[in-house]
Amino acid sequence: MKKWYGGVLTTSFLMLLVLGYYVIKNPINESYFASVPNFNGTNPLEWINAGAPPALVNPGNTSQVVSAEAIVADVFAQRNFSKEEQISLYTWNRLKDLITHAQVLPNAVEAIKEASVAWKNLIASVEEEKLQSNGSSSKIGKEKQCPHFLSKLNASELDDSGFKLRVPCGLTQGSSITFIGIPNGLLGNFRVDLTGEPLPGEPDPPIILHYNVRLHGDKITEDPVIVQNTWTIAKDWGEEERCPSPDKEKNKRVDELEQCNELVGKDNNKTIKAYRHANGSTDMVNDGKPRTYFPFKQNELFVATLRIGSEGIQMTVDGKHVTSFAYRETLEPWLVSEVRISGDINVISVVASGLPTSEDLEHIVDLGALKAVPITPRRQLNLFVGVFSTANNFKRRMAVRRSWMQYPEVRSGQVAVRFFVGLHKNKMVNEELWNEARTYEDIQLMPFVDYYSLITWKTIAICIFGTEVVSAKFIMKTDDDAFVRVDEMLNSLERTNTTRGLLYGLINSDAQPQRSPDSKWYISPEEWRDDKYPPFAHGPGYAVSNDIARTVSKKHKKGRLKIFKLEDVAMGIWIADMKKKGLEVRYEKDERIIADGCKDGYVVAHYQSPRELLCLWQKIQETKRANCCGD
Repeated sequence: MKKWYGGVLTTSFLMLLVLGYYVIKNPINESYFASVPNFNGTNPLEWINAGAPPALVNPGNTSQVVSAEAIVADVFAQRNFSKEEQISLYTWNRLKDLITHAQVLPNAVEAIKEASVAWKNLIASVEEEKLQSNGSSSKIGKEKQCPHFLSKLNASELDDSGFKLRVPCGLTQGSSITFIGIPNGLLGNFRVDLTGEPLPGEPDPPIILHYNVRLHGDKITEDPVIVQNTWTIAKDWGEEERCPSPDKEKNKRVDELEQCNELVGKDNNKTIKAYRHANGSTDMVNDGKPRTYFPFKQNELFVATLRIGSEGIQMTVDGKHVTSFAYRETLEPWLVSEVRISGDINVISVVASGLPTSEDLEHIVDLGALKAVPITPRRQLNLFVGVFSTANNFKRRMAVRRSWMQYPEVRSGQVAVRFFVGLHKNKMVNEELWNEARTYEDIQLMPFVDYYSLITWKTIAICIFGTEVVSAKFIMKTDDDAFVRVDEMLNSLERTNTTRGLLYGLINSDAQPQRSPDSKWYISPEEWRDDKYPPFAHGPGYAVSNDIARTVSKKHKKGRLKIFKLEDVAMGIWIADMKKKGLEVRYEKDERIIADGCKDGYVVAHYQSPRELLCLWQKIQETKRANCCGD
């Protein structure tokens, strides 16, 4: 028995030595993440006691607890703001209850904690600027801090830590990272990581996209393969997405493009070789040897581009689409702060373009026409429109201001439009956002960092603004990539001849929860146990009557509102609950609200780029018709 036990120990020790040698010698595996600590099954960021104010725990030191009262003191403390600065905070102090309610959304605690840090840094910058300008309210950050374009040429060989390019203000839809390189070394394997900023107390940043090229396969296959994934300290590695995929049925589509191009891994039946004769002529001959298509080859130069789409990240290589990767929960493109390239690769150049950047205020000649029409508290409006936007979506907001916010109904004050924007983890972005809010007076800042899982909080904020800050007959929610025909929206609402219990939009009465854990819209059975949702209106554009919005606001303050992370579904759930308690509800379906793009005759067109928003407005001005813009 003792001999057997000693043999096991000796064998185990030898295996550890071999494994350690392999890890040291293998430059392309993921072992450098292996030192990241894993938490046990408990969640240190859950509310400690449902009946008491929550406590925020620093994962790096569980002995340090930040109370909800401390967060409130930091985020909602009285400040000596000017009148123009206060305009962007009308909803801010009305959202204190977000912190103290036990019913919270995923990642809510992290978002509040991060917002506390971001807010303190922003206020420090504002106060420092005021001191430098002798107390005047001149705008901070006179020069734009978020570049539109970044490049590093002649990157040459990588050092021990690989190649890194800082992206100071995150990425947004339309941004792209293009790099030119040559796989080299023993294996030619390399990886590209889009990383964010680590939370306080965390040693490693989250990875929004891990793109791993393995030219000689791995433990699953001997063939070349691309592996895509994400990583966070809380959830570790997610589920791998492989290209070519071992399961063709899992080859889903992202932004209408295949997760893995079907050509990858396939043999070409006809392989052509070029033979050059002494006289200089060339013959193309089929040598009969099939070759497997794979976009990267050892010692061969490639040009690859990662492009940010609305649903995910696309990779093209030498002009051909290769892979797509859908965004995962809390891992969104605005979080990206660095591009990292490492492994057996000679990086020649890296270019980041289409980055989010604000307008140069000194060169805007029509500022008066873009600035929001002032509203007095409790002013009676026909319609209030709340627009979801994220901090670094500068171009989208400007396109909305220059397009459908120019409708006469908006400029005359019958309709008010405001952007609802959470804070950013990046100080530069927050400073640019603060300047923008003061300039145009159409932004409502939210006291949390803008994760997709928290958009329901914005819906609540829109209901609060539309019933408490102003008093609107109808309250509408839309997105900053949607075009709203304001005149037709008003006409359609009036034609319903309903002022109570109204939900107007593209009504869905047969939707089911998404049960795939890696989906952006994943809903666990604990969050929603039924197989179907109540009727709801799709998020790109819907409106409710004042009584519904007012009930949402009141229930939220009393802590009796069921919080659900899909905001359009959440509104449907809230209305279904009101219906059970006696409210007569009218569901008004309008198929002219286009959730997946644009169709002629639209009332709301979704997924429109800034250029398309301006094009749609121009068409309406010229033709008086709601025609879509071509590609």
